[in-house]
Amino acid sequence: MALFSGCNCCIGRRGFLLGGLAATATGLAAPAVRAQAPAIKKPGTRIDVHHHFLPPQYMKEEHERISFKHGGVSTDRMLSWTPRESLDAMDQNGIETAIVSVSTPGPWFGDVPAGRRLSRMWNDYAAEQIKTYKGRYGLFAVIPLPDTDGSLKEIEYALDTLHADGIGLLSSYDGKYLGDPSFAPVFAELNRRKAVVYTHPTTSACCSAVQPGLPPQAIEYPFETTRTISSILVNGTVHTNPDIRWIFSHGGGATPMMAGRMEETLAHHPNAKKFMPDGVLAELQKLYYDTASADTAPSMAALRLMAPLSHILFGTDYPFVSVAGGVKHLGEDKISDAARAAIDRTNALALLPRLRA
Repeated sequence: MALFSGCNCCIGRRGFLLGGLAATATGLAAPAVRAQAPAIKKPGTRIDVHHHFLPPQYMKEEHERISFKHGGVSTDRMLSWTPRESLDAMDQNGIETAIVSVSTPGPWFGDVPAGRRLSRMWNDYAAEQIKTYKGRYGLFAVIPLPDTDGSLKEIEYALDTLHADGIGLLSSYDGKYLGDPSFAPVFAELNRRKAVVYTHPTTSACCSAVQPGLPPQAIEYPFETTRTISSILVNGTVHTNPDIRWIFSHGGGATPMMAGRMEETLAHHPNAKKFMPDGVLAELQKLYYDTASADTAPSMAALRLMAPLSHILFGTDYPFVSVAGGVKHLGEDKISDAARAAIDRTNALALLPRLRA
């Protein structure tokens, strides 16, 4: 998805957003002029916890910051996205409700006022779609980390005014993973509110183009998720905030395959006894994981061995990944009907009881 510049060590965050969207444009339906009337609810039952919106004004602002053409697809194509395209994908794949969130790189570019404004713009747009298409959407609201004051204000607005289902974060900000002490006030507030925290990978400056020409979502995304999980474990973010319910994208990235190695090596960390008294695996089993891009048989086998069934949630990564492909892979998984229903729906209802209404 990424647009690579002459420098192979990093990718500009704005360039990554638009480059990523352009490279995946073929996954979106062709633009059409349609009335934005509430959709008739389809008989789907799945709840998608990994679903991205592309709010037109939000995208327009990013387009104004940097313009490019990549892979024969212009940024103007991205501005044509509407919720109708999202609803079509949901209806075609048995998805009743999608919890929407922002994708990388999010609203933070080092500009505090812009980060606050873009976060509010994104959240207000999503909230309006929730009202318009009743029962079809939920919200993991974006906040302008690493701006602590702005993030605390947006948490208050999102949870108290918009009644968001949780808060959506990226795996790192300005090179700092989520266990960094600078984020402690934000997590203390989220813990006080017993919030759901959904986390999506992004790329740090160190690792966005380790292998030139290879997009970061191929290799780096899974490891960025694993790095931030390690960060919140060894720095005590999970231990000191026990009322946060964490969801990690893409089956936890590389974590299921590395869980045994993490159990062995992190046990020697100076903080291990204090923050992981029952071991790393016990801490990993407290977290939730979605199935987006982790839906093939080998990935799901590793995830089910690491995580309790009750902590595995259906996710698609719309519009960046084929929704139908993910549904097909999960349908081929040799699990019981009860386990399939739990992943598709009932686990999400237990975590987000508002959706029962």
